[in-house]
Amino acid sequence: MNQFPQSVKIVEVGPRDGLQNEKTLITAQDKITLINKLADAGLKTIESGSFVSPKWVPQMATSTDVFNGLTRQHNVSYAALTPNLKGFEAAISAKADEVAIFGAASEGFSQKNINCSIAESLERFEPVMAAAKKANIPVRGYVSCVIACPYDGDIEPEQVADVAEKLFKMGCYEISLGDTIGVGTAASVHKMLQAVSARIPREKLAVHFHDTYGQALTNIYTALQNGITVIDSAIAGLGGCPYAKGASGNVATEDVVYLLNGLGIETGIDLKKLLTAGWFISDVLGKAPVSKVSTAIRAQ
Repeated sequence: MNQFPQSVKIVEVGPRDGLQNEKTLITAQDKITLINKLADAGLKTIESGSFVSPKWVPQMATSTDVFNGLTRQHNVSYAALTPNLKGFEAAISAKADEVAIFGAASEGFSQKNINCSIAESLERFEPVMAAAKKANIPVRGYVSCVIACPYDGDIEPEQVADVAEKLFKMGCYEISLGDTIGVGTAASVHKMLQAVSARIPREKLAVHFHDTYGQALTNIYTALQNGITVIDSAIAGLGGCPYAKGASGNVATEDVVYLLNGLGIETGIDLKKLLTAGWFISDVLGKAPVSKVSTAIRAQ
């Protein structure tokens, strides 16, 4: 499959996945401003917070305030990460439009990250899936370490397909495949996507790349050639992974939009407004955006 899709949906993960690993604590108001700017730029799905123990992720302690303070646009889905039923209930109280749960394709990562096996982690989500079904809330499933793991090394594509299929059968409307440590290459990504799409329809899959080895855009290009039409990215390239040493941030939304614009693929995103959102949060954090496009345009 080398035909590119006509349009691609970008899932913006910066306000949650991106900011959660930043050392500087960001106020709820700054997060609200960022999310509103992203919605104004045309992003239709924005991961806006997570309902986890503030002890583990202090940056997300303000998620309820963030959700309550948003200027909501009717055609935008404001998503939250919910690791358990308590988190799910908090997300519903804060009027999250959809929630996300996460599993890993690696036993080592699952143990280090959530202190249980892959099978146990999926079992824990059953009450969340049941509650979401009852409340008519869409659930998205994340699979981390789809290429390799900092503890177990390379991960077999069939193992990824297995976990992805279980999440899909549990009722997740979409499965996001994450290269958590950013070691994927065009060849390994192609192989993994072939294995997963043999079991789950391509239109139900998304990709989530970190740019640790500078391969994220190449890997996205490969995913597009494999018929994938949903891409996760983070404004200004925010984030990393607290459980994966040396893993740099998510691929920058600005760079992804520039790539897609160049391929003539529609995103519905205004690059100028997107850049402004990236500069805003980078200034709040007191650091330069990781996005190459942002750096080049700001220097002009």
